Parts: sequence; structure tokens; C-alpha cells
Amino acid sequence: MANIKLIKSRIKSAKNISQMTKAMEMVAASKMKKAQEAAVLGKPYAEKIQVIVAELAKRTDPKLHQLLSHGNPAGQNLYIIITSNKGLCGGLNTNLFRYLLNYLKDADSKFSGEYVTLGRKGERFVVRDNKNLIADFSDTVPFSQAVGPLSKIFVEGFISRKYSQVYLVYNTFINAIKQDPTMKLILPIVGLKHRSEGDEKEELTEFLIEPCIDEVLDSLLPHYLENQIRAAIHEAEASEHSARMIAMKNASDAANDLIDGLSLMYNKARQEKITYEIADIVTARLGMEK
Repeated sequence: MANIKLIKSRIKSAKNISQMTKAMEMVAASKMKKAQEAAVLGKPYAEKIQVIVAELAKRTDPKLHQLLSHGNPAGQNLYIIITSNKGLCGGLNTNLFRYLLNYLKDADSKFSGEYVTLGRKGERFVVRDNKNLIADFSDTVPFSQAVGPLSKIFVEGFISRKYSQVYLVYNTFINAIKQDPTMKLILPIVGLKHRSEGDEKEELTEFLIEPCIDEVLDSLLPHYLENQIRAAIHEAEASEHSARMIAMKNASDAANDLIDGLSLMYNKARQEKITYEIADIVTARLGMEK
């Protein structure tokens, strides 16, 4: 006969877990809504500024702007990894790390280069493999405050010919149940594809630029790079809260299923105990009548 007290204790524990995960699901849903709005509203601007920079770069001499150089072919790659500080968000971070490792394996880079991380999960991932972590902004809250110092690191490194390429590695927010690991090249700017295939034939109409293209690019290029980092941070945060909301919902559903199963076991055990007690009473009565 099953231990009724043990089953009762397990039901109580499962109910406590269900209450906790439900509360965490609601908190994640609230945060997801704000993060999703920031990601969705900022995406059109990030896309358009890419198009503008690409068009202006075609109309000037790249030698006049250090950020329009092709980078040092003999330099290292810099990977900026944006992850979450906390767990309980399903396989979001694990999928991102697997995606990065597969990319590096295919590129035959053997995980070389330098790394900057935003998020403790990414920092632990890099440190665990004894790779070259040059900066970590996990304690900067919110992450958007790290945009200035972070951009300074890779801009100075690129201009000094230390880096060949600079990549952003993060999760792109698709919807509440889907987030795609993404590796985005942000430097060098020259040669980047800024448009979808359907828009390749479209050209911007002629327009007047004052004071001149070169002066505009001097101000626009640093802003453009910071905007790409900020947009990636918004995407990563929306992905994190969405993944955590779904993970907590699945945990709540699993806890409720466990409660249902344990309740059935409890009722069967209780009925079995009552049946044995009735049988003992009947047996004792029959014994007394004899």
C-alpha cells in the first residue's frame, strides 16, 4: 500500500512549485511586453540606418573614414556575446552557444579571437573554455548603459588594425515562442549587405546632403554602430523574457500534471486503506459471532 503521508507531502510540494512558476511566468510576461515593444519599435530604425550608411558609403572615398576601412586581414576577430544574467529560460543560451560553436567549427577558426560579454551566462561560457575574455559588462544594468564603453573597445581596436572583423552574437526575437540565434557582422562596414534580395534593385533617389557626405558620415558612423548594439540588446532581452515565460508556463503545466497524477494515487491509496479497514471490521465481527 502506498504511503499516504508521503503522497500528500509530494502533492503539497508540487502545488508550491506550481504557484512559484506561475508567479514567475506572470513576471516574465510583464517584462516581455515592455522588451518586445522596444525591440519591435526600434527595428525599423535600425534597418533604415543600415540602408542610409550603405548608400552614403558608396558616395564617398572609404580612405577618408577610418570606420570604412576593410579591417586588418591578419587581425583577430572580436565576438560580442549578448546573453541573459539569469537562467530558467529554457535552452535559449545553450542554443546560442551551440550556434556559435558550429559557426566557428565551420569557419575553421577553432574558437580563436577575443570576446566581450554582456550577461553572466555568456561570461561563464567563455571563461569555462579558457578563451580570451577582454571585457565583461554583466553587472551593467541595464545593458544599454554599456553601449558607449563597449563601442569604444571595438572601434578603437578596429581603427588600430587589431581586429579583422567584429561580430554581434545574440538571440533575435521572432515571436513569443520563437527566438533565433544570430551572428551579425558589424565591422567592417564596407561590403556589408544591408538589404534583402527583394530590395536589391531599389535605389535611393538623389538627395541633397548638407554640409557634405563626409561630415555627415563622421557623425553618423559612430551612432550607427551604437544603434546596432542597442538594437541587439533589445532583441536579446525580448528573447530572454519570452523564453522564460514559455519555460515557466511549461513548468507550471508539468507541475499541474504531476499534481493530478499524485492526487489519483492518493485517492486510490486512501480507498485501498478504507477497504482494508472495512475488511478488518467485517472479519473481526464474523470472528466474534462464531
